[in-house]
Amino acid sequence: MVSKKIYRTLVPTASFLLVLLFVYTATSKLLDLDTFEWRLAQMPHLAAHADLLQWGVPFSELTITGLLLFPKFRTLGLYASFALLGLFTIYIIAVLASDHPTPCSCGGIISTLGWREHIVFNGAFMLMALGAILQSRRQIK
Repeated sequence: MVSKKIYRTLVPTASFLLVLLFVYTATSKLLDLDTFEWRLAQMPHLAAHADLLQWGVPFSELTITGLLLFPKFRTLGLYASFALLGLFTIYIIAVLASDHPTPCSCGGIISTLGWREHIVFNGAFMLMALGAILQSRRQIK
């Protein structure tokens, strides 16, 4: 009984917050595509792929949003959210370890966060997604 109640609140709430995050960041990037591409071009190891990533990242974020909006695909969307946030967090850690000062390629207000704040921010969203994944898997069983 408690498990069903948690599922009814945690999974939709986490999905909604992830949708807001990904729609916001994708829209911010697409509205200022030139700046997003320039920032990507300044990042170590990504510069050579900036032209592909300028479209690929927002497209991925919007695709994940679509998965999260439909209950049939929500668990897949939660996994994809966790993976995308994890990849970005690993990249941030690599940038911090290499000591290359680079601008954030995020859009909007999130771009004002420092790299360490990004790790905390992403970690919070990753934990939320993981909790929703675990609850979703428990409900399926």
